[in-house]
Amino acid sequence: MLLMFGVFAVLFYKDGSTGYRKKNESFYLQKTFQIANEQFAKMNAGNSLSPEDWKRHAEKQFATFPEDHSVLPADLQLPMPWPAILHDYNRMKPLQWNFLWQEYSREKMLDANVEHSYDAGQIHEQWIVFGVCSVLAAIAAFFLLRTVNRSISADGEAVTTQQGKRVPFTDLKTLDLRKWDTKGLAFIDYDGNSGKGRIRIDGLTYGGFKKENDEPAERLMRQIRAHFSGEIIEYAAISKSEPQDQASGPA
Repeated sequence: MLLMFGVFAVLFYKDGSTGYRKKNESFYLQKTFQIANEQFAKMNAGNSLSPEDWKRHAEKQFATFPEDHSVLPADLQLPMPWPAILHDYNRMKPLQWNFLWQEYSREKMLDANVEHSYDAGQIHEQWIVFGVCSVLAAIAAFFLLRTVNRSISADGEAVTTQQGKRVPFTDLKTLDLRKWDTKGLAFIDYDGNSGKGRIRIDGLTYGGFKKENDEPAERLMRQIRAHFSGEIIEYAAISKSEPQDQASGPA
């Protein structure tokens, strides 16, 4: 969970801070290449446009960007004159602006295939989701740090809890296994010289049930049951021949 929310937070931060703004730069520059192509075609309709006339016209033009500069990269210098490649009469004459754009975008390391722009609201949404993911990642980190160095174990005399407290097997009174097979949870009530309380065993947190690791949680439970002499509560197995009203009961 920590990894997942952490990755999401980084991705949304990137989009909110620079990603969507860089995509907007690419989108509007691509439109500028299209506009330049249309203007060249119009001015050269009678094949009378000279390289000098086109250059003079191109030098006076600026890239088309939205009035809201907050949706653009902070370091983008505005107003931006047309890129030099659009001033070149011979390059423009074939009216293949898309090839010129591909060349320019590679040179400037821009995304050549941005299909739409992103408004301020969409950029703001990235920051909101980044905040949510950051909070969830922080919560996941808290629980990870809380459990990473904690363990529960059993030897021949006692159970050592997550808090480091040793509870002798003679103090253990009830072992509740009703959620062990379905959720990996067991509860042990104890009362004696070690005090009175309940031990919660979360098999998924403390060991796990992976067969390739020899099922540490199951090994722990076998160790506890081997020395446990109190009452065990678990669901009884149901025989197909038994009536339904005799499905379960304490063992």
